[in-house]
Amino acid sequence: MPESARQSPSPFQHRARRSRLDRVGVIVSGLCMIHCLAGLVLIGVLGIGGGLLLNPAIHRFGLVAAVGIGAATIGTNALRHGHRVPLLLGSAGLMLMAGAVLSNHGPMEAVMTIAGVLLVASAHIINMRRPLCC
Repeated sequence: MPESARQSPSPFQHRARRSRLDRVGVIVSGLCMIHCLAGLVLIGVLGIGGGLLLNPAIHRFGLVAAVGIGAATIGTNALRHGHRVPLLLGSAGLMLMAGAVLSNHGPMEAVMTIAGVLLVASAHIINMRRPLCC
């Protein structure tokens, strides 16, 4: 392979990749919130769907996905560029989400999850809007 083919990505390509991952993070956060709210409505009001919506494996998978996407975007940018606000917001959100996964099902779990998801989504949005400084 010629040397020119092995060049590192341009700042534009890096920013586009980072922006795509941040968008995925916002979408996953939104899906998590919809899942949580749908669970409250379907189970609390209609009394259906508890077996599927309350399955702990779904919540653990969601948390692992959120940590992975957050580390790939928010964490990397904090290390590379010193962007601390998204890192603090995202970390606080992930801690709330982890606390919700470890807690009993109920209204408090939903509140913790939704608050955590909103913080993580906010961190991704701030991250997307920050200029790529270097």
